[in-house]
Amino acid sequence: MRIGVLGAAGIVPSALVKPARGNAEVEVAAIAARDPRRAAEFAAKHGIPKVHTTYDELLADPSLDAVYNPTPNGLHGRWTLAALEAGKHVLCEKPFTANADEATTVARAAAASGLVVMEAFHYRYHPFALRMEEILASGELGTVLHVETAMSFPLPSFSDIRYSLPLAGGAMMDAGCYTVHMARVLAASTPTVVSASAKLRSPGVDRAMTASLRFPTGATGRVRCSLWSSDVIRIAARVTCTRGELRAINPLSPQFWHRLSVRGPGGRRVERFTHRPSYDYQLDAFANAVLRDGPVSTPPEDAIETMTVVDGIYRAAGLEPRVPTP
Repeated sequence: MRIGVLGAAGIVPSALVKPARGNAEVEVAAIAARDPRRAAEFAAKHGIPKVHTTYDELLADPSLDAVYNPTPNGLHGRWTLAALEAGKHVLCEKPFTANADEATTVARAAAASGLVVMEAFHYRYHPFALRMEEILASGELGTVLHVETAMSFPLPSFSDIRYSLPLAGGAMMDAGCYTVHMARVLAASTPTVVSASAKLRSPGVDRAMTASLRFPTGATGRVRCSLWSSDVIRIAARVTCTRGELRAINPLSPQFWHRLSVRGPGGRRVERFTHRPSYDYQLDAFANAVLRDGPVSTPPEDAIETMTVVDGIYRAAGLEPRVPTP
């Protein structure tokens, strides 16, 4: 699978370039960026053989099978649609689109195209996430009563695009979409939003967000995220059940230090997992889907559900859902 990259974003080396070096079925074959000089420098540094001067030129390259889309949030939908129109499979960074309406539009285009479109929630493909899902589905801990997920880290560079309202930025979009997605996975359903509270960096742009949720089963939930708050670093999940509890530390990037603690009828145990990067598992899954019609755990239909909750959290906090960048 020959893949082209739309932009020289900071996430590209860890999310694609390094994993591709360990995957004999994938070649990062081309890149384009808004600044052609930056694209050329990036290509030289990371061994990417071809540089295109524009995104459209890259999409028109017949030698490419797929596209990795790490553009700013507000541009995800536009360039995923353009890639599909060009006949390319797409690995799109999260959040999938600016809002749920745009996710629905992209999902329809993806279904009509017959191409693989995967949202890049890389943690979802790691054995850590698969094991949490397996434990909860097994019935070992009984019925899920309450789910809490959190992702907080400091981003003091306030000129960063993740704080840009025109580019669909905000803590809920960047970190919060992970907490919403993981809460959905752990509860095996999509919640409604009960309430939400935001701390603002600038008008309309959240630097931190907390929301209360309710799932169709009656279980409750709470998600927390921040890019700048007193909750400096927290990446965790906790699921309270009728017969026990599951606690996870750093389930989103388990290639670093992590811990899964399970307390059930048989006592308490701790499980640990491989330090192979979650991005490697994600690229394996994407290649398998493209080359062999393998399963996708984060398809466009799943993204609609996540973005519906994200939109609901913004509204409950008195803010407007994000809009696509013109």
